[in-house]
Amino acid sequence: MTHIRTVTQLTDAGLIQAEDVEKIKKVVQQFSLSLTPQIAEMLINEPEDGAIAKQFIPTTEELNIQPKELADPIGDETYTPVKGVIHRYPDRCLLMPVTACPVYCRFCFRREKVGTQEKALSKQELTEAYHYIANKPEIWEVILSGGDPLILKPKNIAAIMNALNEIQHVEVVRIHTRIPVVDSVRVTDELIQSLKLSKKAVYITLHANHASEFTEAAKTACARIVEAGIPMLSQTVLLKGINDSAEAMGELMRTFVKNRIKPYYLHQTDLATGTGHFRTTIEAGQAIIKALRGRYSGVCQPTYVLDLPGGFGKVPIGYSYIACDGVNHRYTIEDYQGNTHLYEAEIS
Repeated sequence: MTHIRTVTQLTDAGLIQAEDVEKIKKVVQQFSLSLTPQIAEMLINEPEDGAIAKQFIPTTEELNIQPKELADPIGDETYTPVKGVIHRYPDRCLLMPVTACPVYCRFCFRREKVGTQEKALSKQELTEAYHYIANKPEIWEVILSGGDPLILKPKNIAAIMNALNEIQHVEVVRIHTRIPVVDSVRVTDELIQSLKLSKKAVYITLHANHASEFTEAAKTACARIVEAGIPMLSQTVLLKGINDSAEAMGELMRTFVKNRIKPYYLHQTDLATGTGHFRTTIEAGQAIIKALRGRYSGVCQPTYVLDLPGGFGKVPIGYSYIACDGVNHRYTIEDYQGNTHLYEAEIS
């Protein structure tokens, strides 16, 4: 199986029907296509409407663009002081060294940018990014994102990591990636060595949306990272028809934990162009979060968040179990089984 980047290759692999080719070409002209051999092989053995296919195979639904959908749904451009840096929050920034990914998710919130210019930052652009970070002492954490930073050659990743290692006030480097579950063969000893730093804590945040993404190869890749001493977190997008049930979400969270990955964020699908068929209501997401509480281990609980359009940041939007009557610190609390209890706080 080869890397799939064209509609013709999709057809040849039997992943779309011949009668759909012309329609899908219109989609791919607007939104990039890429499937690793690993994902393509998974798709061949999966039902046409399976969780993997829905994430990666383009459909004509992507051309149904809603009025409130945005090319920049979370306001990245507003907070971009230099190319490749997004500084939205005081103590952390994104550094995006590359705009390419090994696969292109059909719901990506940066789908108007990634893949269209598959190019890493130049040495000069990286130098300017490091200079910006070095001159902002409030930046405690740098998050490598993009694109997928682990698509770079290990020597280039090591150069970026070493540059960040020399910025004294940066204490944590977090890397957002899909590589371990979509292109597991990239997780080599050389790659892992490129991620290690002598002066900083390094975390890897894995993006996965369904338990079926954890093939044996993916599990092995994650184990190599964790056993090298690099802790892993997760992030997941709530997607209609893929993981929008308590059972599917619970299985995914348990799969993360079994593979020594701490659930971190569950994202409400952003208002990216052509992604309306993936979005659930916030109420549906809150119901899933409520169903997980008490029925699945506490370490399996993600934080459900909405990234506000316009660049105003992430806001937790999980189910609320508490109501205050406004008098004498009296609260009505709902337990995980739906029973309510009066709680009166004693304040001295």
